[in-house]
Amino acid sequence: MNVKLGFGSIPKPQYVFVSKEHDHCWYTLSDDTKPIPIYDKALTGLITGIEIDKKVETSHGEKEKTDLHILADKPYVVRSGSESYFAKSLLLSLDVLTCEQLRHPLTIAVSPGDKTIVFCTIYNPLTYRAVGVSWDGHKETDWQALGHKVSLKINNIQNVNQDFTSSKHREGFIAQTDTYLSQLNWSPEQGREFLQQKYGKRSRYQLSETELLDFIDYLKLQLTHS
Repeated sequence: MNVKLGFGSIPKPQYVFVSKEHDHCWYTLSDDTKPIPIYDKALTGLITGIEIDKKVETSHGEKEKTDLHILADKPYVVRSGSESYFAKSLLLSLDVLTCEQLRHPLTIAVSPGDKTIVFCTIYNPLTYRAVGVSWDGHKETDWQALGHKVSLKINNIQNVNQDFTSSKHREGFIAQTDTYLSQLNWSPEQGREFLQQKYGKRSRYQLSETELLDFIDYLKLQLTHS
């Protein structure tokens, strides 16, 4: 993300709430707490954390919520009821995903079910394929244990990512881009122009960890198309 200088809004995460309405399944809140519908059905970004059974004060008293943290054009927190089908389908999908898959941007999509039900489906934004999950035996599932397992996996990935800025890790990823750029026959100037247009930076060494991973995914996609 690029930092915008000067006056602007307070830099805080954008909360997104899940609720089935007649024409949308999630919404945000305005400064005066009025619902603002989100008509898009998908949010793509990097999952940076998850909070399970978080106790939150609501107009109906204290409720347990599941907060999914996603870094996209800005930080988002997707909040749903811990006992909701959205939260449960989210946990099932995250449990299936590998640690390697969770290190890359994913697409979180909402789909309406019967009555007030909203389901969560996770897609790979590069292949457009949905993560397949099974609801067999879900009534006997220990959701608290599953949530704890998923939380540990995601938090462990984040701990590993904290070491990303070490020279050893960065050199490995820079070398990976060297290979892809060579296979694509990109000139150094062509690469610099792309980085300037895409990220506002002239060198791969100036990219953040998220930007460098995004650049690698982009190059992989170009190789697939070619």
